[in-house]
Amino acid sequence: MSLQDDLSAVRRNLDELTRKVERLEQQAARQKPSTTTAAGPDPSRMVTVPDTPYDSSLWTDSDDEGLGARDRRAP
Repeated sequence: MSLQDDLSAVRRNLDELTRKVERLEQQAARQKPSTTTAAGPDPSRMVTVPDTPYDSSLWTDSDDEGLGARDRRAP
């Protein structure tokens, strides 16, 4: 491909992208505004995660993810 062919392809893609963005903007303008307000998350549904490290005994008998069990060989 020549440089001219590449530039023509880029121009076509850019024109197509511009048309699609304009169509999306028109569709968004036709949408009815939502009756709900975006006030943020509901505090009653939020869960506090502590910053303290997890107890290492939680992982005592676990397998290494993707590696299998420690005492066996991978196939």
